[in-house]
Amino acid sequence: MTRSIGLAPTADEMEAMARAAMALLPPQFVAHLGEVVMQVEDFADEDLLAQMGIEDPFELTGVYEGLPIGERSIEHSGTMPDRIRLFRRPILDEWAERGNETLEHLVAHVVIHEIGHHFGLSDDDMHALEEETR
Repeated sequence: MTRSIGLAPTADEMEAMARAAMALLPPQFVAHLGEVVMQVEDFADEDLLAQMGIEDPFELTGVYEGLPIGERSIEHSGTMPDRIRLFRRPILDEWAERGNETLEHLVAHVVIHEIGHHFGLSDDDMHALEEETR
């Protein structure tokens, strides 16, 4: 019997998964995410990879671009909105390699990690936040 797994999710479908994960966050976090732009792209662009010292575009699943809330001041008003960029192909690749979790769970993991940067959280705090949303 041939197994049919269907097509890989589109960028829009992956963004919907990311937004669903964001909706599960505690209210005190959700209240401060209104201005954060969410984008899903196939891969990071060459400039971003170079800035981060990454040669293989499959190594970057997401990035937070902005200034963490705790570092903001009135001097930063009028700047571009913070942005979370997810990279669809590396996420799908990592999901295939792991093989033991749902794609929605992996997308949520990446999103929460990037949101953690927005809030200036430690890795331990990001892990606790992820556990809270399960």
